[in-house]
Amino acid sequence: MTAGVALPPVVRRRGVLAHIVPALTAIVAREVSKFLRQPGRLISSVVRPALWLIVFASGFQNVFGVSIIPPYETYVEYKVYLTPGLIGMVLLFNGMLSSLAMVYDREMGMMRLLLTAPLSRGVLLFGKLLAGAFLSLLQAVVFLIVAMLIGVDITVVNLLLSLPVIGLAALMLAALGLLLSVHVKQLENFAGTMNFVIFPMFFISSALYPLWKLQESGATWIWQIARFSPFTYAVESIRFALVGQFNGPAVLVTAVVAILLFVIALFGYDPQRGLMKRGGPPGGA
Repeated sequence: MTAGVALPPVVRRRGVLAHIVPALTAIVAREVSKFLRQPGRLISSVVRPALWLIVFASGFQNVFGVSIIPPYETYVEYKVYLTPGLIGMVLLFNGMLSSLAMVYDREMGMMRLLLTAPLSRGVLLFGKLLAGAFLSLLQAVVFLIVAMLIGVDITVVNLLLSLPVIGLAALMLAALGLLLSVHVKQLENFAGTMNFVIFPMFFISSALYPLWKLQESGATWIWQIARFSPFTYAVESIRFALVGQFNGPAVLVTAVVAILLFVIALFGYDPQRGLMKRGGPPGGA
């Protein structure tokens, strides 16, 4: 009866959403379910930054005296300054692990089948992005609770208010991991790629020390790189949020970089222009 009759645009959009929302939900739920079956992954993601907070902060408490710099209105303990950077570490490591899982799934796992599904690749990749960001946010919250138990001065209100900012930073780093998965063709090459991304990004930023210390010490070119590093903006947005302040420029840069990285990754997975055209079908020889 309705053959040959064009559906109204509103009806068509509702039909598309009726397929997209369950697909996104299923992808995120699958990743969360897989994560919950691996409690060691959560423990390791919290133990690593907790050790940094306990050992590194204690050892360098008097070496890295933090002066009165925004967003702080007085001198703060080094562990207070270090905590946002360690949250960035949690998000960064999980973003890279999500990228590793993406490479595995693309070669021999579920993603190999999903990429041939009738849904657009944009929806599938956005689902993987949301799943990776959600898991990063979950691990960051657990670490924050541990940091509060250790003695870092963070109020529950500021923790809750910081969740959207931490989630945005998680999206940016998950998008970076998604982009890396475009170019890493084999699992054997992933370890080297992680070392060339994680450690320079983490150390050349404001995660461990204020940027003015780099400038003061004469490391001008490192200071310049750190100033323009997207990871620095992500860490600073979290640092401000944890004291109840909003750093608009840092949040804006983090959001723009997240969108840009996702768009580039989406281009890489385009079968006509990106990964599929250069390297053949996923999992192929």
